Amino acid sequence: MEFKTQLTPELRELAGHLADVARAAGLDFFPTIFELIDYQQLNEIAAYGGFPTRYPHWRFGMEYDRLSKSYTYGLSVIYEMVINNNPCYAYLLRANSLAFQKTVIAHVYAHCDFFKNNYWFSKTNRKMLDQMANHASYVRSVIDDVGHDEVEGFIDTCLSIENLIDIHSPFRPAPKKPGQDNEVARPKPVPRIKAKSYMDRYINPKEFLDAQVQKQAEAAEKSRGFPENPQRDVLKFLIDYAPLNHWQKRLLEIIREESYYFAPQGQTKILNEGWATYWHSEMMTRLAPLTESEIIDYCEQYAGVVASQPGQLNPYKLGVELLRHVERRWDKGRFGKDYMECDDPKKRAEWDTRAMQGRAKLFEIRRIHNDITFIDEFLDEDFCHETKMFLYDFDRRSGQHVITGRDFPGIKKRLLQQLTNFGQPVISVKDGNFRNRGELLLLHQHEGVDLKHDFALETLRNVFKIWRRPVHVETMVEDSRRRVTFDGSNHQVEKI
Repeated sequence: MEFKTQLTPELRELAGHLADVARAAGLDFFPTIFELIDYQQLNEIAAYGGFPTRYPHWRFGMEYDRLSKSYTYGLSVIYEMVINNNPCYAYLLRANSLAFQKTVIAHVYAHCDFFKNNYWFSKTNRKMLDQMANHASYVRSVIDDVGHDEVEGFIDTCLSIENLIDIHSPFRPAPKKPGQDNEVARPKPVPRIKAKSYMDRYINPKEFLDAQVQKQAEAAEKSRGFPENPQRDVLKFLIDYAPLNHWQKRLLEIIREESYYFAPQGQTKILNEGWATYWHSEMMTRLAPLTESEIIDYCEQYAGVVASQPGQLNPYKLGVELLRHVERRWDKGRFGKDYMECDDPKKRAEWDTRAMQGRAKLFEIRRIHNDITFIDEFLDEDFCHETKMFLYDFDRRSGQHVITGRDFPGIKKRLLQQLTNFGQPVISVKDGNFRNRGELLLLHQHEGVDLKHDFALETLRNVFKIWRRPVHVETMVEDSRRRVTFDGSNHQVEKI
């Protein structure tokens, strides 16, 4: 049963009807609470990342100001917002027309279905609405005890490195601590001085052998890295080992916890929005069609949703078009060994076994895929040609963006590069005791794109504020290994 508040009787009835239609089509979602609010309230909630309550920080006010000006000047409108929670919370804009409200409610139910059933959301906190309020209360209590400027400054530092997490760690088993292995490591033989058997106890006395065992243990401990393997979750390493007091450690934990909560939304932006757009389109045109007087407004709104802007990737358009491409392929049986090995373009274009497995394939994709796996597996050359995809770069001579290629492998590679780790550099902790002086050594996993120099310098400065010892990062600069260092006062770049 859906719980709805502040809805008009007409919207309440409409939401219930669309919920029944969605379930009949196979969607399975958490109970959903709808709030009908005005644009100022919606901008406030949007500035808070979709939550009604967050900890006090200037960035939320800055975001609210940006959203308010965009709405006032007609540059953008937020039609809906939904929170991954159990129950789900969704916000409807009071100024929307009835056709828009129907579309938004259908869109919301599809998002809620995705939150509940997609694998990449399975590890998220389903009570995050309450948790965000708890975080806000704790930060306010720390501000009362410590002071606003000091707390805000530390939050600024933490937010500048909030992306230094391992987005795949929630799906891996927790690493074993030393001594937890079931297998007992076989000790190396103790070095002994050669001697006749009857002289061995005099040449190799027990005290000597014990001393050799101790040396072996010390050498093994010294050779073991700290951490033993590079650690992607830089925030976790700082929480565990940085010299922070209690409230600083707790604030860093809050930033990390919220980063992990929002990570799946970044990992599935294209697929999630494509899934919601697909289903609201199905419901508005087939399953619960709009009236004749509403269909024009709906078409105008839908055209705006899937419109492409110069220099920008529209996740709604790419997601829904690729899902429909997959549905057509699986409905016509364009999959499997025979189809993939067919080299005749005419035969491939006419291929139709009437398999009608498209809808089932979409539900499978919704269940197990994220954006990278979705695009890697299903974006093919036929789709690129149908949608007229191309590569472009900035031409310094003309001062314009120009098309540089239409080859499928290059398009797919560029798109996957943009999505990997949200297009941000992959950084890990390589050594927490670099040069045996307690310095922190980070490693940049270089994949063809150099670090932005100014960003790297400021990030090192902020990590230093937490680690309180010199911080280094190894990277590639112009095809050669470099180590960038910040010692608390100066930056230095050295060739490795």
